[in-house]
Amino acid sequence: MKYNYYIADVFTRQIFNGAQIAVFPYADGLSSQQMKLVAGELNLTETVFVFHQDADATKRRMRIFTPKGEIDFAGHPVIAAAFVLASCGDIALSGKYTPVVFEQNDGPISANITNDNGSPGFIQFTGKVSPIVDRFAPPDGELASFLSIAEGQIDHKKFNTRLVSCGFPYLIVPVYNYETVRKARFNFQAWSQSIAPQTAAQEILLFSAKTPFQDADFNARLVGPNIGLHDDPPVGTAMPAFAAYLCSFEHMQKGTYTFAVDRGDANNRRSVLNLEMDHKREDTLTIRVGGDAVMVAEGIMTIPDML
Repeated sequence: MKYNYYIADVFTRQIFNGAQIAVFPYADGLSSQQMKLVAGELNLTETVFVFHQDADATKRRMRIFTPKGEIDFAGHPVIAAAFVLASCGDIALSGKYTPVVFEQNDGPISANITNDNGSPGFIQFTGKVSPIVDRFAPPDGELASFLSIAEGQIDHKKFNTRLVSCGFPYLIVPVYNYETVRKARFNFQAWSQSIAPQTAAQEILLFSAKTPFQDADFNARLVGPNIGLHDDPPVGTAMPAFAAYLCSFEHMQKGTYTFAVDRGDANNRRSVLNLEMDHKREDTLTIRVGGDAVMVAEGIMTIPDML
């Protein structure tokens, strides 16, 4: 059978930036094995398959695959799918904002698509998380060693290293300078000799509250034992943990906060993620993540039935 698909760059307004996401807007009939092989063939960060299982025109079932297999939650695919479905006419834009609900394996995600003169503009989705914050962290010397950074660059004035999980644990490490984030290199040998693996975190979110770009408040980067030495993967899935991390500090008063996080740099597929969080000092945290997307390509893939 032949299936149409689209490739969008997400969390950017500029083509060939942001994260590349493939979307199959009409994936009904595909098996798990077929989807896994398709995602491996495209070899993008994530490939999204959309199913029309509900009579409600504003609801869609979504399954997300990386080249390694299926994942239960991701943020970039929500932006990509909403943008593609609105662009190809599967979702009709009406009024200033058009709501849509995507059912991921982890549960439903509500999103709003801004109507920009009949085309999809800024897209924002809302989620609630129940974070677990652990203040246990490896010593600065060990952190510096497996991140290949100077120990004095680890921030203790406003933040501290903490382990945060919203279903997936991240070791979140603050540093003073943007350049430190960009130049960090994960050292697997130093990691294996530290107490860090005992935290159960396999990904480290390294961030700085300094960035040379006017449209962002933080620069963030993911590194870890399962991430390539020179890779700079999308950080969208880590944003609920990052929001919970910020809320875990006493100097964060209760209220609604709006901020932006950028990933990459001017020469490396820069993304800008806009976040809002309702900090109420409660067990659950409401977070809204938004961004833009641009269409890169569309095509038709022939997928054999016997797969």
